[in-house]
Amino acid sequence: MKILVTGAAGFIGAALSLRLLERGDEVVGVDNLNDYYDIHLKKARLARLTPHKNFTFLECDIANNEAIASLFAKEKFQCVVHLAAQAGVRYSITNPHVYAQSNLVGFLTILEGCRQQNVAHLVYASSSSVYGANTKLPFSTLDNVDHPVSLYAATKKANELMAHSYSHLYDFATTGLRFFTVYGEWGRPDMSPFIFTRQILANKPIDLFNYGNHQRDFTYIDDIIEGILRVVDTPSTQHYRLYNIGNSQPEQLLTFVETLEKHLGKTAIKNLLPMQAGDVQDTYADMDDMKRDFNYSPKTSLDEGLEKFVHWYKTFYGV
Repeated sequence: MKILVTGAAGFIGAALSLRLLERGDEVVGVDNLNDYYDIHLKKARLARLTPHKNFTFLECDIANNEAIASLFAKEKFQCVVHLAAQAGVRYSITNPHVYAQSNLVGFLTILEGCRQQNVAHLVYASSSSVYGANTKLPFSTLDNVDHPVSLYAATKKANELMAHSYSHLYDFATTGLRFFTVYGEWGRPDMSPFIFTRQILANKPIDLFNYGNHQRDFTYIDDIIEGILRVVDTPSTQHYRLYNIGNSQPEQLLTFVETLEKHLGKTAIKNLLPMQAGDVQDTYADMDDMKRDFNYSPKTSLDEGLEKFVHWYKTFYGV
């Protein structure tokens, strides 16, 4: 299959591209290689993909309508997996315009490319953040999600609405995947596993908001990728679909820290702080739809996933 993966130098995009290449798919990767976090890490991820002869990379901003339209017209993709976005809840509070350009204009550019070139299936990243102020657990795709608590979450909800309108108007399949707190090897330096590991190894304190009383549905990267592949490989019988992809086993933040301490062999200095703007109290994915439609369930425990992450981190950074 010929597949476009946007955000190919990102955490999820690079991992997905590698799996697709290893099984023989032809992958065209797009990424703007911005400096939101360490560009060297992004290039190191890409370096794992470029040896594959069936991989092509284009450094390009997804909001560049002319370049993206030309790419779609040239390549004639069978499937598009759209993972490029400006990520980060807290960053959206201080840099809102970046999110409008990447997450709204960029997504429209991808939708238009799919429409104009008759792409059969668009799979795109949404987020558990869309559940916002909801308190009913576990979070279900049947729940109302009209109360986002960050601009990032609002842009992801907007993506779902935009996809619905295109599926309805132009008769092509879109599938949105609401990812829950993804972690693992080659992850993002702005996420808690990275930050906590770096701080603990440096004997510096870690900030635990809401005094550590958050619950998060930490989901290991390999489980996320397996979920995406199941969706990509299964022809859609509906034009518009939404699914959660999470571990469906929420863990207390303090349990997460204790598990990380175990694998690092060091105790964290904890700085307990009040709830932070834009945060949600708890996340917990209802995975019934994924089990029913794709026979999919995540397999990696938090203990196993953090052990793998710590091993990778120490090897990659030489610590």
